[in-house]
Amino acid sequence: MISWQSILVDIFQYGLLIYSVVLISFYIFIGVYSIREVKKYLYASRLFDPKDLAISSLAPSVSVIAPAFNESKSIVSNVRSLLSVYYENLEIIIVNDGSKDDSLERLIEAYELQKIPFYCNQRIKTQPILGIYKSTNPVFKKLIIVDKVNGGKSDALNVGINVSSNKLIVCIDVDCIMEQNAILKIIKPFLTTNTVPVVCSGGVVRIANSCVIENGILMKVNLPDSFMLRVQTLEYIRAFLLGRMAWSRLNGLLIVSGAFGAFDKEIAIQVGGYETRTVGEDMELVVRMRRHLEERKIKYRVTYIPDPLCWTEVPSDYKTLIKQRSRWMRGLVETLFAHRRIFFNPSYRVLGMLSYPYWFFYEFLAPIVESIGLFVFILFWMFGMIGWGFFFQLFIFIISFGYLFSAFAVLMEVLTYNQYKDRKDISRLVGSIYLEPFIFHFFVVFSSINGLIHLIQEKKGWGEMKRTGFENEKLDIELPPTN
Repeated sequence: MISWQSILVDIFQYGLLIYSVVLISFYIFIGVYSIREVKKYLYASRLFDPKDLAISSLAPSVSVIAPAFNESKSIVSNVRSLLSVYYENLEIIIVNDGSKDDSLERLIEAYELQKIPFYCNQRIKTQPILGIYKSTNPVFKKLIIVDKVNGGKSDALNVGINVSSNKLIVCIDVDCIMEQNAILKIIKPFLTTNTVPVVCSGGVVRIANSCVIENGILMKVNLPDSFMLRVQTLEYIRAFLLGRMAWSRLNGLLIVSGAFGAFDKEIAIQVGGYETRTVGEDMELVVRMRRHLEERKIKYRVTYIPDPLCWTEVPSDYKTLIKQRSRWMRGLVETLFAHRRIFFNPSYRVLGMLSYPYWFFYEFLAPIVESIGLFVFILFWMFGMIGWGFFFQLFIFIISFGYLFSAFAVLMEVLTYNQYKDRKDISRLVGSIYLEPFIFHFFVVFSSINGLIHLIQEKKGWGEMKRTGFENEKLDIELPPTN
């Protein structure tokens, strides 16, 4: 006679097996599908010479928008990085979102700024602008500083959109270091699509911690010594080089990283700009833009390119990491809930039938399933109900696949852009793979559950993000003219 205990154990074990197999199948598909997209991009890049485009007055005009709040430690160096970008038709808009430190004063001193009269066409409703500053030094003629009442990152980005005068906007985090040819590469998808227009494009974001940065320019790429930072490096390689490239090929991307993304400004304004009531404004805007175009039966593409275009500082301690990942989960849930009409709705094609379900079942539900699974496992173990043979087989199967997928991501990195050229760095990166599931992954799951709890408790905002800041600032060094 079959007992209820054995039925519960079978439901638990085989349910977990089915969930894992489907998830692994998705990962295999993503890994394989990304290969051709990366190869296609690398081949096309050999035929593209960006030099002529960089100095051409006929090149698309671009506005780079970077919100800043309490960034005095690195604001001057980061703005210098933006000013070093190699592109002609460019304006750089730094939006000081009511900083309580001396960020604005540092900028005024470093870049010889003065307040100017201004008129802003407020096509998106925002908090008031207190002043707009431009430099008296022609070397910094592309720089615009906007000082405003604090309203959060989304509101600051919307102010930047209102102030901007160009057709394409590139929204970045102010603490990012951009490659000097980043704009040239990020706008290429907008130029090379003949029949289906690109409305949004993203590029690979890499980790700047431990890298050598001088005068806002990345001089040398180093793999971090800290295990926590190395694991995040591995995580970023997996997510950007494999995951988002595969979704780009499917035209199923739901997110372009807030650290670096290019948008068609007019479409962004049509949908109302960034949503100020969510902490996941980057994902929410992309989904809203896509939904807007799908409902109007307008053909479009959202693309991703595998070039490392932007380097950002990531959390170097677990407390800050938990805050970041909690925010990511809250933003994901808020976006999925706000656009729940898409879920398995064939009217939205790939967006409704594949992208949204994947993010719901395997980005939102995964940490919940893992947490419940761990709790049930402990209960079953306490009551002696675990089938240890099946458990160890399933455990080895899941862990082994995770190792293989991560190793494949490292291999793709080596075969494509190979940022970490020292063999010891690659060995250490591969070595991090084996400890990740047992140390780092638990913090990620905990942070996701923490984010869900905060969402239920209706806690708002990001919280203070502890940053080390980029060193080696030399204020006496002038930038060469970029035109």
